[in-house]
Amino acid sequence: MKISVSSYSFSQYIADGRLNQLTCVAKAKEIGFDAIEFTGLTPPDGVSVEDYARQIREECDKLGLPVSNYTIGADLLNNTDGGKAEVERLKKAVDVAAILGSASMRHDAAWGFNENNPRNSRGFNNVVKQLADCCREVTEYAASKGIRTMVENHGQFAQEPDRVELLINTVNHPNFGWLCDMGNFLCADCDPAEAVGKAAPYVFYAHAKDFIVKSGNEPNPGRGFFGTRAANHLRGTIIGHGAVPVKQCLQVLKNAGYDGFIGVEFEGIEDCILGLSIGLENLRRFVGEVYGE
Repeated sequence: MKISVSSYSFSQYIADGRLNQLTCVAKAKEIGFDAIEFTGLTPPDGVSVEDYARQIREECDKLGLPVSNYTIGADLLNNTDGGKAEVERLKKAVDVAAILGSASMRHDAAWGFNENNPRNSRGFNNVVKQLADCCREVTEYAASKGIRTMVENHGQFAQEPDRVELLINTVNHPNFGWLCDMGNFLCADCDPAEAVGKAAPYVFYAHAKDFIVKSGNEPNPGRGFFGTRAANHLRGTIIGHGAVPVKQCLQVLKNAGYDGFIGVEFEGIEDCILGLSIGLENLRRFVGEVYGE
């Protein structure tokens, strides 16, 4: 099993200028990752997204570090055209994924109803058909490029396993699946191992992530923490240092026959290079214990 790292994990260093998405490639290789995943390319001024993707692909090829996935944001709900403009934008993102050499792309479905949405009193089941119709159109286009598309359990509104499973089965297309983030289930107060068990039949790609969890019945821990749907408190941390049962989740994936990439997402307040280095050491040990590699 190969372990990848998301460019998102380097956000601390990108924010202060020590790295950019292009130079993340060499840093990921130096730390010891087998591949790299990119999240929403942000090219320098005067450079198109497509040209930046070509630069990144060239750097990846030079260093022997393949692009494991392309991740892009989306909102297929809060619009006045039924998501048509977002679908066209996502098709262009598929073209970027193809330039990067990625065989897969993850996009969001929806983040919930915004305050200006006239349908904001309606729930997930009421809008799943619109979301599915949009996702199906994107994945049909992506299939023509040899790229599989996915949604992730992400953003609370489309986060718990029953909602994601409903969306995938409503799309009902063999090219459309699940980016299973074993940590994100905690944002919707779901048990990660149980949720991964529900996700496992649909998984095209998996994220390893860890969180420190504090009960909502305790005082707010302050800076670095954010609230879950049930008002518990989470803080990202190094893989193996938090409450996510990472090894157990890997075992669930193995039991279901998953042998694709495991992509690391680090969003802790620890130094990201230190966090990624320790997290990779821990994750490789867990993978070895579960997969025998």
